[in-house]
Amino acid sequence: MSTAIVWFRRDLRLHDHPALATAAREYECVIPLFVFDDRLLGGRAGSDNRVAFMHSCLDALDDALRGLGSALVARAGRPEEVLTAFARETGAQAVFWTSDVSPFARARDARVTHALRAAGIAPRPHGGAYVVDVSKPRTTNGSPYHVFTPFFRRWQALPRRPLEAVPAALAPLPPQLDRGTLPSALVKLGEPNARRAARAWFDGPIQHYGSDGSSRLSPYLRWGCLSARALELEAEQSAGTGAEAWIRQLAWRDFYAHVLLHWPQNLDHEFQERHRDLEWSDDREHLEAWRRGQTGYPIVDAAMRELAATGWMHNRARLIVGSFLTKDLHLDWRHGERWFSQLLLDGEPAQNNGNWQWIASVGVDPAPAFRRIYNPTLQGRRFDPDGAYVRRYLPELTSVPDDRLFEPWMMTTAEQRASGCRIGADYPAPIVDHRRERQRALERYRVSPAA
Repeated sequence: MSTAIVWFRRDLRLHDHPALATAAREYECVIPLFVFDDRLLGGRAGSDNRVAFMHSCLDALDDALRGLGSALVARAGRPEEVLTAFARETGAQAVFWTSDVSPFARARDARVTHALRAAGIAPRPHGGAYVVDVSKPRTTNGSPYHVFTPFFRRWQALPRRPLEAVPAALAPLPPQLDRGTLPSALVKLGEPNARRAARAWFDGPIQHYGSDGSSRLSPYLRWGCLSARALELEAEQSAGTGAEAWIRQLAWRDFYAHVLLHWPQNLDHEFQERHRDLEWSDDREHLEAWRRGQTGYPIVDAAMRELAATGWMHNRARLIVGSFLTKDLHLDWRHGERWFSQLLLDGEPAQNNGNWQWIASVGVDPAPAFRRIYNPTLQGRRFDPDGAYVRRYLPELTSVPDDRLFEPWMMTTAEQRASGCRIGADYPAPIVDHRRERQRALERYRVSPAA
């Protein structure tokens, strides 16, 4: 019997899964496998939040595979060793997987490819993590893109692959095969839940995207519980300006993957060489205040506490806290990238790195620094006009009057007493003055070499 292994990674779904669909068409027996690799789980991008989310997605994937007559097999160790040994154990002739763009993933996949070929087993990587093959977009002179708008135009013109159907059934696992042990999960947050959330999004809220709301589908995209290509197609069928704006965000996701694929050094260094010598503050107290949501600026603090409590933050809030870290506190963007990587359910290298370099004004798609400095007081008033968001995550400000909510330090002593919030005791005074630090930031970027 011809046998293939499908090595699941961050593609934890059955629908529109090119590697799985191809293996099911070409081989009589397909064995689904997940490899727990300590280098990934505890490495640079390690995150307890995401590991727990992943466990729940694996549990749901196992249920779905059992519905097709198979099951998910679990092994632990270095993939290049585990996959070779597992292929020998099962008599598999090929290993299929979904390609990724991070430097870690590419180095790992190169080791796996080498080991499999040396053992006479065919490595069969496939696309499927993004809307398009992110290696394909090129400028007229054949170079990759580092500015979004021309990338987006080219992205829109690229042909799309057809969606892949879920296999009707899979052959049962070999009877003597040890399936290994999957970690237990309290809830199943995988593909079925993701598809319900997507359906709810497309049934109405997407029409308001761009002016309000968020799909909150990014954690499912990060773990591949949803297909980006399928989401694009469904959004196109929704039509309207909200759907167009949301599709543009899918393009941004592909853009950052495209950038990291072609400039892997971005993971540690600014894309813009002229800003690699920027002098960053080393104020650890400011960094800790930012992490804990104790800066004295309510919209910043609410967002940081939401992140700590839920592993989630709205995109607008990410821009606000990123601007505050890099432009008000003058702290290295890499501190923010690492903190987000630890806490975000949807944290993944290309997006996280691209967004942090963007807001720090050191990355691709450059713009003058002044265009990416956000006034936290004005941003709070604009995007949380009734104060519901701030009060949800900063209960100490519950009774602060609306006209003082985003500048609580402006309250008189009587107002502080009446609201039960003493500035400097119940809630901190601002750790910096935004107006002064904005000017300092502009001066720092102007004197950056070759700026």
